[in-house]
Amino acid sequence: MKVHYSYNKKNLTLSVILLIIIIMGLISSDAYSQAQFDALDYPFEMKEAKLSGNKTMAYADLGDGEPILFIHGLASYAPAWKYNINELSKSYRCIAVDLMGYGKSSKGKYNADLSFHAQFLFELMEQLDIASFHIAGHSMGGQIALKMAIKHPEKVKSLMLMAPAGIETFSEQEKEIFKNSTTAESIAQVSDEQYRINLSLNFYEMDERAEFMYSDRMKIKSDGQFMDYCHVVATGVMGMLNEPVFEQLGEIKQPTLICYGQEDRLIPNTYLHKNSNTELIGKTAEEEIPNSQLEMIPQAGHFVHFDQPNRVNEIMKNFLKNN
Repeated sequence: MKVHYSYNKKNLTLSVILLIIIIMGLISSDAYSQAQFDALDYPFEMKEAKLSGNKTMAYADLGDGEPILFIHGLASYAPAWKYNINELSKSYRCIAVDLMGYGKSSKGKYNADLSFHAQFLFELMEQLDIASFHIAGHSMGGQIALKMAIKHPEKVKSLMLMAPAGIETFSEQEKEIFKNSTTAESIAQVSDEQYRINLSLNFYEMDERAEFMYSDRMKIKSDGQFMDYCHVVATGVMGMLNEPVFEQLGEIKQPTLICYGQEDRLIPNTYLHKNSNTELIGKTAEEEIPNSQLEMIPQAGHFVHFDQPNRVNEIMKNFLKNN
């Protein structure tokens, strides 16, 4: 038995319109998926680099001279360096990135460990035709910088580490505590009030200069790819634990500047390592890295370069001048 379907012109037109609406809806959904991240107001122009895996890395490229790659920390982004880049770009070429999965860069459920981030950073610098460069890294970005210096020492001229992770070490039992408590879901479910408290712990004293970090978090939490961002943050924590660099610090031959804030409330971990303190961590770094110097910065917390930008900028400029 044959079944006959008949469409009149009106039905066909309605079907086409419906199909267009569905397609436009899909396009709008995809376009909106990172709309809140892309709409964030940055203090400098961000460019885009198409890298492997069809991923896009957002970066600022300011100033001329010796190139410095700025790598932000966990759950941070390029604007965290704004008070340093404003000054250093007067004499140096400053390249500040949003790591993959952060800010205006591509999002996805990436296995974003240190090697993952290092790979795309090397790709970016190669695309920019920069054969060798200095690195400024904060917290997790400092540990990424250490890994990059170990992996390709010929490409890294010097290191400027701001409250670097990777110096404080953790036992297998302690790693399990992090693993069980740090998930994309737990990061996403932090209340606005608790997020402000958590953010304030990064600073000696959180003032209006840092308010944009809180405001930006309030904006991105409604983004379609916010959970992908939270996943990258969670895998970043495990990446720092699963790719330790401490045993390789003696291999680092590059001149290295180490800065910690004297009032850092995140390094060392106050819950797991109550008998340690930030200065002990800093001195350990200075002892383990052969050609290094330690600067303990008063009235500064974990965001040492943000709390005391003038002091840190002068230290960085003197370090670069001498190296």
